[in-house]
Amino acid sequence: MREPVELRRQRILAVVESRGAVKVSALADELDVSVVTVRRDVEELARAGRLRRGHGVARPVRDPAGPSAVPSPRAGDPAGDGGAVALVVPERHSYLYETLHGARTVLEESGIRIALYLAPQSADAERPLVERALADGARGLLIAPRWRNVRYEELAYGWLADTGVPTVLMERLPRPGSVLHALDSVCSDHWYGTHLAVEHLVALGHRRIVLAARDDSPTARTVRAAFAEIAASHPAVEDWTVVLSSPDAVPGPGPDGPGPDGPGPVPPGAPLRNSAGTPGLDLAALLRERGATAAVLHGDVDALMLVQRLAESGVQVPRDCSVVAYDDVVAALGSTPLTAVAPPRAEIGRAAAELLLHRLSGAAGALGPVRRTQVLPELKVRGSAQAITRITPLTD
Repeated sequence: MREPVELRRQRILAVVESRGAVKVSALADELDVSVVTVRRDVEELARAGRLRRGHGVARPVRDPAGPSAVPSPRAGDPAGDGGAVALVVPERHSYLYETLHGARTVLEESGIRIALYLAPQSADAERPLVERALADGARGLLIAPRWRNVRYEELAYGWLADTGVPTVLMERLPRPGSVLHALDSVCSDHWYGTHLAVEHLVALGHRRIVLAARDDSPTARTVRAAFAEIAASHPAVEDWTVVLSSPDAVPGPGPDGPGPDGPGPVPPGAPLRNSAGTPGLDLAALLRERGATAAVLHGDVDALMLVQRLAESGVQVPRDCSVVAYDDVVAALGSTPLTAVAPPRAEIGRAAAELLLHRLSGAAGALGPVRRTQVLPELKVRGSAQAITRITPLTD
């Protein structure tokens, strides 16, 4: 027989009043009902003034240990009223928004209040946001800095290493030997993701491969370096080159570096230029020039745009050129769904939040060794890559 609603709510009140702050998920387990049911009960009880509701937590109106209206958190309980956790991510960045949502799920289930800060595209925009968050009492920090160029990345190392609160980098891997080498981080293994893309194309018979990639984030720089290393050492790859995937894919001016125009079309890694003299990429012409039959394209939006331009130039994907995209945010939505490397974006956020909760818990060992976690991407095979069928490469 189903338990009467009022009786169940009395049991909720009894648990909360005896223990203080209790997670909604823990109440659901203890009462053997769904989280949705308990959440609805807690909302009704809070509306009636019989308890207080937080993010994923039910709290008594008064602390069981005394007359204070604010309950004191138990030792080792990260859900206590110790201030928010600050989440800092770049604005208008769909890739990292999925990481953010993964972290949010874990934190809200643990009763942690979240303060979200969106960093504009200006250089070193994260620092004032972190300073504001700390001034507002943030007790922990999850951050995915934009780091459009290497110099600004290195300049951020000093202040990030000195926040004074538990900090976890999301989808960022500090340079070995830097002051951030000893900072917790959770990141996709982008070398492995690039390896998946190259191996997939090689298995389909492709021997001449182009990487058209961005160069304005740590992920982009890792993908470019990984592709160069993998392609140069792969016995089946006969020819490879790296170019910019988009006119705005450059790192941008930094305190020590050139402006976004960069150098001319020289060795692998340099941007190509169109006839107007602005950074650009005629991928069809490059494929013909290199005799290439396949391309790895980073990121998704650039990949979809380049595939459209190939079609306008008479190059059909995958008939004339096989394509693997990197990111898999919108790759599946193209007129030809793109095979894509899919970094585990939401899982990165979840793992980073769980690591931060561990640091905040105060439990034995919570201040143990620094953790640098890398999570493997996977390859989503769709319709944009196929076994090579022609003997000669594209020609004019």
